[in-house]
Amino acid sequence: MDTKRKTKKKMSESKLGYLLVAPALILILVIAIWPVIQSFYFSMFDLRLSKPSKSEAFTSYKVDLHTYLDNYPFLISSLEDETEKTTGKTKQELEEIKAHLEKVDSELKADSKVKDRYDQVDEKLMVMKPVSEDLAKTKADKDIVLELEKVTNDSTERLKEMKDELKDSNSVIGLSESLEDAVITPNFIGFQHYKENLSDNRMWKALQNTTVFTIISVFAELVIGLAIAILINKAFIGRGLVRATILIPWAIPTAVSAFMWKYLYDGQNGIVAKVFEKIGIVDHMTTLLTNSNGAMFSVIFADVWKTTPYMALLLLAGLQTIPTSLYEAASIDGAGKWKQFITITLPLLKSSILVALLFRTLDAFRVFDLVYVLTGGGPANSTETISILAYKVMFNQTNFGEGSALSVIVFVCVAIISMIFIKVLGRDLLNDK
Repeated sequence: MDTKRKTKKKMSESKLGYLLVAPALILILVIAIWPVIQSFYFSMFDLRLSKPSKSEAFTSYKVDLHTYLDNYPFLISSLEDETEKTTGKTKQELEEIKAHLEKVDSELKADSKVKDRYDQVDEKLMVMKPVSEDLAKTKADKDIVLELEKVTNDSTERLKEMKDELKDSNSVIGLSESLEDAVITPNFIGFQHYKENLSDNRMWKALQNTTVFTIISVFAELVIGLAIAILINKAFIGRGLVRATILIPWAIPTAVSAFMWKYLYDGQNGIVAKVFEKIGIVDHMTTLLTNSNGAMFSVIFADVWKTTPYMALLLLAGLQTIPTSLYEAASIDGAGKWKQFITITLPLLKSSILVALLFRTLDAFRVFDLVYVLTGGGPANSTETISILAYKVMFNQTNFGEGSALSVIVFVCVAIISMIFIKVLGRDLLNDK
């Protein structure tokens, strides 16, 4: 009887525990996991905002009637005008192009899925009324869409070949190219983006830059931050002022500090660049931001200056949990400062070091704003991190499919780093045997 009661009590406690953590899990799902799922979904498509026919994730064959009817009538009219002004073979080819376009147009209007919407969109455009996207982009028969795509592409190529023989070639070719954008075919490509990225030297170089930046900067911040934490943990006059002063670099917004360091590294007037040249760290002031090694050193140095106080703050919190009685007892037993540090401070500071290293490693691996402002990923992509590469592909090239794939790769790398930290450094902390 007692065993049953204990079992029921444990089950009720488990249910209560799940109930209490449910809001946090839902929040994590909405804020963290859902965007990753969305990015993974978009990475499976060839999404390019520069091309209307690939501006969305399309899984079926469609025709953008707004784009089509905005260009088709004018293209036919232009072809008729050009036909009247030319003779011979050119005239014959223009008539053939026009006949092919009219044939596929009649097939499109005969499609039961398109017919009603075709007339509605045409009427709205005639009176200059707005056309909703849902109305404009309509599903059509696969064979008709493919035929339309073939005819429009063929028309554009043939018009370009006879460009010199046309009176208003720019207008006719422009209308034909615009008509191509009305054709919407499924842009699902599966894992093609991942395959291309994993065989792309630029992506691996960006990962290498990110890894080098992360390892060197985090190691330097840990060593210097631990030294600062031990120093400001001691009792001395003005300790509060020193603690507040040390935190100033961390309090400055990253973009602001990056601009500040950019001026300090300037090859003509930068004070830091001049000092580094004087003490022999660099051969010339300009090497800091124009040389690959100098640029990486500059980024790491700026990051260490800014983020070391954060590391020191986390480690200071851990130091303050260690009882002073342990040091007093060790001192009585004859242990020196270094022995106390090895046998007392480091073991008892393990959990704080884990948290500090985990947070800083994840933050450093995702670095964006510091590098973007300071070097922009240059020179010659020598400081381009994986986040910078994802930004350039997604926004500069408007290739959202490949950019989403790179974002997913960043997420996978961050997840692997987290698991490694917890597995290697956190087994005792989490009792994960």
